[in-house]
Amino acid sequence: MKRILLALAFAVAAVAAPKPATNKLCPVLGSPVDAKSPIVVVKDQQYRICCAMCEAELKGNPDKFLKPDGTPRNAK
Repeated sequence: MKRILLALAFAVAAVAAPKPATNKLCPVLGSPVDAKSPIVVVKDQQYRICCAMCEAELKGNPDKFLKPDGTPRNAK
């Protein structure tokens, strides 16, 4: 029984995990970001951002900075 519950817990966690960040520029300010940059989750997708201000902006108005498919509007 414990194995079944553990398997279900892992399955739920795998489904709920957001897609990893792949952006090279902050979606808000357009500043370069890297592996050490903070990460924010918006609409089940991770995005690297340059600062805490950008986190609030991105979470508060994601449609301004993200295309309908989740790609940052400033992505090349």
